[in-house]
Amino acid sequence: MPARAQFRVNWKHPAFVLSALGVLLLSTLILAMSLGTVGIEPAQIVAIIFKRAFGFDLGLTWSAAAESIIWQIRLPRVLGAAIVGAGLASAGVVFQGLLRNPMADPYLLGTSGGAALAATIAFAIPFTLGFITFGLVPLAAFCGALVAVLIVYRLARVGMYTPITTLLLAGFAVSSMLGAFMSAMMLLTRGTLERIVLWTLGGVSASGWGMLLTVTPLILLGTALAFMFSNDLNAFLLGEEQAAALGVNVERKKFVLLCIGALMTGAAVALSGLVGFVGLIVPHFARIVLGPNHRLLLPASFLCGAIFLTLADMTARLALAPQEIPLGVITALVGAPFFIWLLRRAKSKYTF
Repeated sequence: MPARAQFRVNWKHPAFVLSALGVLLLSTLILAMSLGTVGIEPAQIVAIIFKRAFGFDLGLTWSAAAESIIWQIRLPRVLGAAIVGAGLASAGVVFQGLLRNPMADPYLLGTSGGAALAATIAFAIPFTLGFITFGLVPLAAFCGALVAVLIVYRLARVGMYTPITTLLLAGFAVSSMLGAFMSAMMLLTRGTLERIVLWTLGGVSASGWGMLLTVTPLILLGTALAFMFSNDLNAFLLGEEQAAALGVNVERKKFVLLCIGALMTGAAVALSGLVGFVGLIVPHFARIVLGPNHRLLLPASFLCGAIFLTLADMTARLALAPQEIPLGVITALVGAPFFIWLLRRAKSKYTF
């Protein structure tokens, strides 16, 4: 008699991993939208979204208040948290792989300093721009983040090359200088001090669809471009000399990847302010579980980041309701202990 065939699931197969994470993300999004001061059934949430987005009637009924809560408040906010988490996690993968530094995060090269200083200046400006629907602060933060990274890159250039060590030192120096300028601006604009502090603590705005529809394409584009360079990121893990020996144009790819990471970080910061730990712990978690291959690591981190920040934002919204906890506080309280546990559990098994 032939032996009975045994069905085994390959838990690390890319198709299984990404499918499972996709299902978990959808479940998390629906859960986050169903909970709040007014509870709404998951089936009604799905029906409302299908009706408003695609014009399909699933045969369910709901109140006008429930439709307004989901479509105008909870859905933009939940999707905003998900896309910010996905963008920061993806940027973290890019920076950690490029810099070959497991402690690198999206804010390492002056991104946070540039965004914070630009946002502080925007808070102090007494006028608004009529041609944008989401305010001057997000636009300023996005531009400030990109400009700061470009300045760091330019300062780190040594002839025709950009050494990783010089890049890290330039990023630290520029971040410190921009932080000092920001502190000075806060002293000079005491009337906006509370708003600036709240912005630096992070939080996803629920003001509507305008900013979300602007930021989402940028993060999706950045993630797609990063995935196109995943083989180059794999080569960078071997060192720049080995990458060059494999045919990688090291300096050109380094600049492109820095721009991609800065694009995603700037877009995320524009929507949420400064939210820490996402771009640090999510790539660590994915790398320990799935290994260092960026062709799987990048999409898995994208989905894990979306799940993590959606849950964090839900906690920030509900833990002390009706008062809301800043999102950055939740990510730090959850992220720091989890990161320590992760490192102690992985120990020698960690590969980079």
